Amino acid sequence: MTLSDIQCCIIIPTYNNENTVRRVIDSVMPYAAGVTFFVVNDGSTDSTLHILASYGVKLRVLNSFPNRGKGYSLRLGFKEAIKLGYKYALTLDSDGQHLASDIPVFIEGALQHPGALLMGSRNMEQEGVPGKSSFGNKFSNFWFKFETGITLPDTQTGFRLYPLEPLKTIKLFTTKFETEIEVIVKMAWRQVPIIPVNINVIYDKNERVTHFRPFRDFTRISILNTWLVILTLLYYLPKRVIEEVRRKGLWKLIKAEAIKSDESNFNKARSIGFGFFMGIVPIWGFQLLVGIPLSIYFKMNKVLFLAAANISIPPMIPLIIFLSYKFGGLFYQNGVQINDLKNLSLESIHLNFVQYFLGGTLLAAAAGVVTFLISLLVLKIARPKSTKEL
Repeated sequence: MTLSDIQCCIIIPTYNNENTVRRVIDSVMPYAAGVTFFVVNDGSTDSTLHILASYGVKLRVLNSFPNRGKGYSLRLGFKEAIKLGYKYALTLDSDGQHLASDIPVFIEGALQHPGALLMGSRNMEQEGVPGKSSFGNKFSNFWFKFETGITLPDTQTGFRLYPLEPLKTIKLFTTKFETEIEVIVKMAWRQVPIIPVNINVIYDKNERVTHFRPFRDFTRISILNTWLVILTLLYYLPKRVIEEVRRKGLWKLIKAEAIKSDESNFNKARSIGFGFFMGIVPIWGFQLLVGIPLSIYFKMNKVLFLAAANISIPPMIPLIIFLSYKFGGLFYQNGVQINDLKNLSLESIHLNFVQYFLGGTLLAAAAGVVTFLISLLVLKIARPKSTKEL
């Protein structure tokens, strides 16, 4: 099987890699039969452009002047590949670290996992791997898992096989090294399968030229991750949890989580108590958006939290609001006392908002504490042999 069999072109971004770019191109050329071989020259100032010109029509050279960044080069290559109707794009770096002999691994992976994003997984523990590369990869892996829920061994690899269909509608904003993070996070959010494949890697410190500027580029990556984390907490994380509940069934999950032995009774109880608190606290419309990220941050049982938070299902809302008013009336005497559910209206909420908000918050706190204590007592009776430390 060849790259043409999976409708896959080749994209190599390059910038001032005159020492290695010819060797990389020559090693990849045997696999380029029948497909377009893009090399994106990102404003090189050395002899790279002359080297590329020597290949004639064998390469399709895309020039970007002045230097715009690796991300911009990749986006330019994707755009041209989509115009030509390709289904996939194989990318690798021009610094000589990737081996063309691993290309068949990607072809096989594309056949086994149609439509997936394939990520070359390097052995970051092997001899010769720069310490900053190993640290940067671990840092990137951590945030990728937080933002997507997916564990990958190597999120910084440049040796990838991209499905191009999702890229037709995904909006990318970055242009430097951080683009490779942005694109995989946004593909994961679009439910694109991401499959790691083992590859070999060579780090030749005598020939390899890296244009990664630690302070500047790490700052850009940190800013991107900050934005992606905000989007994750506000939308994608709650969406992911809710979809999991819908897929597996709430009551089955509740039962499984309640009897799970590798979790303390205390953690289960506090998850339930926190769920009742968030279900009642008067921030309607934002309870799960706030509660789910907090439950994950504090390592609570997400399923038990979500089940308890459903105290605020529509039939219970009028009662919760009424009890909030009554509770608030104990501490706020300036409000209008409402003694009957029939007198409850949007107008009464507006006129007595302080009483309602104060009462709702205090009621939520009281309900959270009470349900925590009751849950802890019940769990200690039902699970007396739980040995998990608090």
